[in-house]
Amino acid sequence: MKHLRNALLISASLVAGAAFAEDAELVVFDWAGYEDPEFYVDFTEKHGDGPTFAFFSDEEEAFQKLRAGFKADAVHPCSQSVPKWIEAGLLAPLDTSKITEWDNLEPGFRDIKAYWQDGKPYFVPVDWGNTALTYNTELLKPEDVQSLKAFIDPKHAGRVSIPDNVDDAYALGFLATGVRDWTNVTDEQVQAASDFLRQVHQNMRAYWTDGASLAQMMQSGEVYLAWAWNETFSTMSAEGHPIAMKRDTDEGSSSWVCGYSKLADAPGNEDKFYDFVNAWLAPRTADYIVSAWGYGHSNAAAMSKMSAEDLAAVGLETSDKLRAGTLWQAPTSSDLREKLIADFEKIKAGF
Repeated sequence: MKHLRNALLISASLVAGAAFAEDAELVVFDWAGYEDPEFYVDFTEKHGDGPTFAFFSDEEEAFQKLRAGFKADAVHPCSQSVPKWIEAGLLAPLDTSKITEWDNLEPGFRDIKAYWQDGKPYFVPVDWGNTALTYNTELLKPEDVQSLKAFIDPKHAGRVSIPDNVDDAYALGFLATGVRDWTNVTDEQVQAASDFLRQVHQNMRAYWTDGASLAQMMQSGEVYLAWAWNETFSTMSAEGHPIAMKRDTDEGSSSWVCGYSKLADAPGNEDKFYDFVNAWLAPRTADYIVSAWGYGHSNAAAMSKMSAEDLAAVGLETSDKLRAGTLWQAPTSSDLREKLIADFEKIKAGF
């Protein structure tokens, strides 16, 4: 766990395009922290070192940088962005015959139509998780956080943090205003979600950009109420901090899936791209991401061998009630996504 925390702290300083250079024949454009070598052990064992990494802080930044000509071989988008990236011509189709665990992947992630074009997939899911209300159990009681409306309660002013991420932010906004499916929202529902986030903005200590920065704020007590990924609960609870993740609020929580895509006109070694993906999909990686990061893995065969107790310990438990209360961050239209991005930038600027 200490190794993971150090890796996150180091990688946070490398965000916004800086590179962590090893194998020059495979450049991976990724979220900070995912250069953790435990994610691609099979690749390193085969090739002697890991890929070269470049980092982005959010997907819109990554999209704009790639559109401007930045060259890499692999990229790590999440579910909502993939259709937009396909439409923009940034991604190349995948050869599933070279992906050894393809048939073992969770079909609910692998077979989403928005990730396919002309009968070919453009996205291989690897990690998934939840975004949910997370709080300091010494400073707040369960009844204080039974509703997502806690994020706009004036008594929590200056002690709140949510992600600097349009998808997670609007998952909170839509849930809090009664929407659990954002694929067909009306203009009025978008406005209600934006208005809620404007109220949240009034209580904000800071928008967090990575798990390490949020953990630091929560460990100090500077922030005691957050909209956070499983990683925060998993790592902080393992270190003995008083923290809980509440997915069963009155309005529910959110879930997401991310994965790797091959970039169009990738300059590197294609075989190494598939070796990297196969290393990520290996059962040993599934065991690691669940136990060390608290995230789920797309290898359904590997996940099926994990106990319900182990999954619950990192906030990955499931039930009919939890599923019914979950907003799935499904792919959306490009028009809606652009509107949410524009609105979120205004909200953060105080408008």
